[in-house]
Amino acid sequence: MSSLTVTVIQTDLFWEEKSANLEMLYNKITGLQEKTELVILPEMFSTGFSMNTVKLAEKMDGETIAWMRKIAAEQKIIITGSIIIEEGGKFYNRSIWMLPSGQLGFYDKRHLFAFGDEHNHYTPGHKRLIACAKGWKINLQVCYDLRFPVWIRQSNFSSTPKTKDGEYDLLIFVANWPEKRSLAWKTLLQARAIENQCYVIGVNRVGEDGNHIKYAGDSMIIDPQGEILYQKTNAEDIYTCSLSLDKVAKTRHDFPFLPDADPFIINS
Repeated sequence: MSSLTVTVIQTDLFWEEKSANLEMLYNKITGLQEKTELVILPEMFSTGFSMNTVKLAEKMDGETIAWMRKIAAEQKIIITGSIIIEEGGKFYNRSIWMLPSGQLGFYDKRHLFAFGDEHNHYTPGHKRLIACAKGWKINLQVCYDLRFPVWIRQSNFSSTPKTKDGEYDLLIFVANWPEKRSLAWKTLLQARAIENQCYVIGVNRVGEDGNHIKYAGDSMIIDPQGEILYQKTNAEDIYTCSLSLDKVAKTRHDFPFLPDADPFIINS
């Protein structure tokens, strides 16, 4: 049970057309030829990165959650990606972790992209989600969070020299990260893998959105030593591979850096 098979879906999105995006993604997922356990979709996969919250937001019992629940059960997979959620009169850029059983967890994006006015439309989250699958511990993050290593940093590892168990083994970023800043995206994904000694997966969109912002994709899978296992630029793509928990353990055993890190507490 030490391996986890993941599929990343790098795709263009229909601007603020929820039904079209869900139909397109349904066809991509049900058309997968390889067996997979976890499917990762981009940030705001049903709408694109929109500030039109009043029109596009859903409740937690809305259409997209129901779509995720249905397809996860049908395909017997976990699905994750972020959508626009309204709750208690507030709007959240919420990453959903949907299990085949219909149970779910969620993470609300903490770092809102003020440069794109996101902070004036959404409410930040204050709690991380470490999901579990087949013995893997998986940290869910959204786009701009990538720039803030303290929020992401491993914080609960063993001080026993021969045990290098981290707080998580896999770090996932779902994104709508513009092409203009693709160098930062690629560099920071590798940095997060190296400093946290974990796999990192970044899933970004391609194409151009309704604000004429271009996206190059550059979705990546990176191993715990920072080696790039997969990267795709400027094209829609679907890629499946298996990750090894033994690789995480061996990296932390051979290079026992985590116990030397500075202890810290994040104030919410």
